[in-house]
Amino acid sequence: MIILMFLPIVGFAQKYELTGKVIDKSMDFPLEYASISAKSIEDGSIVNGGVTNQQGVFSIQLEKGTYNLEIEYISFEIKKINNFTINKDTDLGTIGLGAKAGELDEVTVVAETTQVEVRLDKKIYNVGKDLTTSGGTVGDALGNVPSVTVDIDGAISLRGNENVRILINGKPSSIAGFGDQDIFQQLPADAIESVEVITSPSARYDAEGTAGIINIILKRENTLGFNGSVRGTLGDPTNSGAFLDLNLRTDNFNVFTSLGYTDRTRPGNAFTDTRYTGNSSFDRIIEDREFDRTGQNFNVNAGVEYFIDDMSSITASFFTRLGDDRDISTNINRRFDQGIENSTTERIETELEDDERFQYALNYEKRFDEENRDHKLTADLQYSNSDETKTALINENQTIPVDSLVAFQDNLETEFEESFLIQADYVLPIGDAQFEAGFRGEYEDQSQGFLVQRQDLETGNLLTDEFVSSDFNFQQNVTAVYTQYGDKMGKFSYLLGLRYENTQLKGNTLPLVPENFDRNFDFDKNFDGLFPTVNLVYELGEDENVTLGYNRRINRPRSWFLNPFPSQSSRINVFQGNPDLDPSFASAFDLGYLKRWEKLTLTSSVYFQRETDAFERVERDTGRVTEEDGIPIIENIPINLATEERYGAEVGILYNPAKWLRTNLSFNYFRFETEGAFEGIEYGATNESYFGRFSSNIILPWKIQWQTNAFYRGPRQNAQTETDPIASVDLGFSKDFLEDDNLTVSFNVRDLFNSRKRDQFTITENFTSNSSSQWRVRQFTATVVYRFNQQKRDQRRGGGDDYDDGEFGAQ
Repeated sequence: MIILMFLPIVGFAQKYELTGKVIDKSMDFPLEYASISAKSIEDGSIVNGGVTNQQGVFSIQLEKGTYNLEIEYISFEIKKINNFTINKDTDLGTIGLGAKAGELDEVTVVAETTQVEVRLDKKIYNVGKDLTTSGGTVGDALGNVPSVTVDIDGAISLRGNENVRILINGKPSSIAGFGDQDIFQQLPADAIESVEVITSPSARYDAEGTAGIINIILKRENTLGFNGSVRGTLGDPTNSGAFLDLNLRTDNFNVFTSLGYTDRTRPGNAFTDTRYTGNSSFDRIIEDREFDRTGQNFNVNAGVEYFIDDMSSITASFFTRLGDDRDISTNINRRFDQGIENSTTERIETELEDDERFQYALNYEKRFDEENRDHKLTADLQYSNSDETKTALINENQTIPVDSLVAFQDNLETEFEESFLIQADYVLPIGDAQFEAGFRGEYEDQSQGFLVQRQDLETGNLLTDEFVSSDFNFQQNVTAVYTQYGDKMGKFSYLLGLRYENTQLKGNTLPLVPENFDRNFDFDKNFDGLFPTVNLVYELGEDENVTLGYNRRINRPRSWFLNPFPSQSSRINVFQGNPDLDPSFASAFDLGYLKRWEKLTLTSSVYFQRETDAFERVERDTGRVTEEDGIPIIENIPINLATEERYGAEVGILYNPAKWLRTNLSFNYFRFETEGAFEGIEYGATNESYFGRFSSNIILPWKIQWQTNAFYRGPRQNAQTETDPIASVDLGFSKDFLEDDNLTVSFNVRDLFNSRKRDQFTITENFTSNSSSQWRVRQFTATVVYRFNQQKRDQRRGGGDDYDDGEFGAQ
């Protein structure tokens, strides 16, 4: 009877609803996934809590009483309401949060077209909402990131410097093709969550890449329950694809899977007009080339994270990419003597490529402090491999003065590469300070086989070319340890670090007939290096700071720069590696300034870099001619120059004058001076250039989003070649449908005016050359995305489950 008397009191205690809306007060923009906690006044324990929805609205239930309330969002100031009493349903109204300023970690700027997190050693750009790259590739997405350029050949540069280290989720990866940037023209841009641009890397990062580091963070959903999305694309030229993202998260584990299939065509073209001096056979050769590249690719990225307890987890993941590509290149070669065309050939090269890439990874994370989750240990094991086979049939026929076979060639190229990575990182917060230490071992082994068979024009038999066919084995082993310490003293923050790396480069070349060569191409090089880093921040005000960074870095030559046997893409213009090439070392300084106003954010920096033994690719006349028709053979070879000094400045402006209009402008100017000679020829040069990028996002009637991206790169010049400026414009439109905007339809145009071409003029002692090339013509793409049990995310998540450095960040 006593229990029954108290049941009504226990079972029907009155609860009241507490509601409100959380926004970014500087931009009047709702913050999704902001957390609300009601804490006990007596012991500080959390009584109840919740998170905001897509509109920034929250609702929690509380019993009558007095509580301390906390409203927080990652990288924003915490809003506290102490001794809050609730005795009825209560609406707190709109609560504005301001971005944190002056902390050791970061200052955050939020906008609809991009999200920028400015940290001591990097800037993070959220590219997930870029309409112009929907249905495009990773290379397309990188081309829209400030400070980054992607040229018409797909080569990626940071501040105009192509020596940039690219990581996936903070680690080297077969996804990135072991440094082969062609892979970024095949992976879908929709897989990217954000891009970290690291121009002043701290000691935790690999010292590779004198320009800095680009770290690509892949998407991963953390919402509880089962959710996912389906995407489909259609484009012209052919750009079709189907993608499926699935995620299942419970209290004990998180399973994630991404599947993708693409079928793309990338037509391109090139033109070269070369004039020779002192050649008795020809004084002018015109090459006109057309490329027809097609490829089908299948990608899988899957994994499971198991939460051992509240403080530790283990994640196993798997990635594979299967590629089947077919490239057809047609080259019309016209030769002139004293203005008269006396012979013309047509060269058709058909290349088939099968490419398989696999990656297996295991990550363990242990947190030691419930109150400070930054105190942690992470350990990673990763194995990657790729297996690539290329077959190429080259058929060249003369059409003027008579029809006849000039050359027939059958090439077989194989490449197998595998990599082991072992890594451990420890982070210990000490008040406002933080101590870090870690180890990384990265060991790569690569083998290449190259067999060239040419048809004997007299007998018709295929004969092996003994001077080109060869095997090349390459190893690169890098072992590193680092430590760094950061602290904040009033308005001053610093992060000091030191990294030690040992690099071993080994190469073994096996010509098909060694007796044909009078030298040994093998090498075994070992390099030790200390790489100090210094990053400083001084707060001039709540929304204003100055940063200063210094770091020392290394540029290791990749295998294709070391392989001494020439490529066979052209009979008369060949690329050949240089086994004598050594790593280059660079020291860099970066001075930055950041200022925020209500609707405008300014980021800027000036930088200087001095590099010794810098790489330079030079063209030279080999003195040899083709056997079939006596055309001079021009060779492109990488060399070590004495020094290169590079300096420049960049500025970025985020201006959001209205809710319906958001803009982003960036500009980068750089200049470099090189000194050095090769084989008695001076290759020193002074070059300056610049590039700018403008992006705007406009909300039209019926909530249609319209995005415009414009890019301009100024002229460039090195010791031999002048490059004309390039300008291009991309457009994108998007519209959401259904309840909760679960269906999105978008359309975009890449290179609206079909103007993304590279025009160059080269002068050497023996020839001059005018050339123009276009890697890909204008592209139209339509994309449809349907999300289920998953809200459309305009912001990165806040709270404890966000992507952090220990889990997905660069290490």
